[in-house]
Amino acid sequence: MRLLTVLQNDRGGQIVLSLVLALAVIVPILNLAVPETSVFHVPTYTVTLLGKYLTLALLAVAVDLVWGYLGILTLGHGAFFALGGYAMGMYLMRQIGDRGVYGNPELPDFMVFLDWQELPWFWYGFDQFWFAAIMIALVPGLLAFVFGWLAFRSRVSGVYLSIITQALTYALMLAFYRNEMGFGGNNGLTDFKDLLGFSLQEDSTRIALFIASAIALIAGYIVCRFLMNSRLGRVCVAVRDSESRARFMGYRVENVKLWVFVISAILAGVAGALYVPQVGIINPNEFSPLNSIEVVVWVAVGGRATLFGAIVGALLINYAKTYLTAELPEIWLFALGGIFVLVTLLLPKGVVGLLSRKEAQA
Repeated sequence: MRLLTVLQNDRGGQIVLSLVLALAVIVPILNLAVPETSVFHVPTYTVTLLGKYLTLALLAVAVDLVWGYLGILTLGHGAFFALGGYAMGMYLMRQIGDRGVYGNPELPDFMVFLDWQELPWFWYGFDQFWFAAIMIALVPGLLAFVFGWLAFRSRVSGVYLSIITQALTYALMLAFYRNEMGFGGNNGLTDFKDLLGFSLQEDSTRIALFIASAIALIAGYIVCRFLMNSRLGRVCVAVRDSESRARFMGYRVENVKLWVFVISAILAGVAGALYVPQVGIINPNEFSPLNSIEVVVWVAVGGRATLFGAIVGALLINYAKTYLTAELPEIWLFALGGIFVLVTLLLPKGVVGLLSRKEAQA
């Protein structure tokens, strides 16, 4: 029950989550019940695109949790997102069975092509959804725990920690590019057929994934808001504002950082797992440091340390990216950099900060 009361004093969160919930209800109706000839019909392509936006918004919330409330500028959360995506991709590849190009019931097509004779041990269990679901949370969470335990106990912070997180995701990208790693090399994992026995090409499955993405975003937001409204959240803000003072008062700062970092990584992994079946592919490019930097831009544009601002920023920037990469692909990166510079100079509290200021003046 307490989870449902955490939004009482969060007007921005109430508005944003209400809009997400409304989308989760209205969009499927406009897709399934409205004829394709109607101007109000929402095509399946748009449903999938919106679902992808919602998963990226969950990733942005995960980044805002550690950057906005702990002051840790992470440039490597794309790694946790990609690991969750690979866990889901491995499950989806195992579901193909003998329907692949080479008809091998055990080995994915890329392994047959590379003349592998048996399934690697780390692929065992991924033919079961429950096992894949555990790995979606466990693998990013375990990596975050090991990395955080080493970094935070060594008191690495500031720009040095940002560089290390970026190096982590870059190292993983290089590793996953190698064919001998057993994850599809530079082509990654693709050609997915089913999820839980339902065809990924069916409109109903696409809608179910869209709804699942909306539910995951709402649930992830509520969990983060609950944590930040608790005593842990107040300690996080104290650590962000003055780590030395919090440490002097007796708080185990490294433990606070570690567990919030792990929770954030798990949320990022869940976002990646929902992202993969909707886009139909996962490859090492998802580990690219540029992707992690983009997420930071989303949070900055929306409004750091608000959580709902991260959702707004993710939706706005990804819509702009979809439009500009289709209409003016050569200027997208310049536009992204320009947006970040302008927001940093003119809107230090992001879009939601500007709206709050106007509301206060009114």
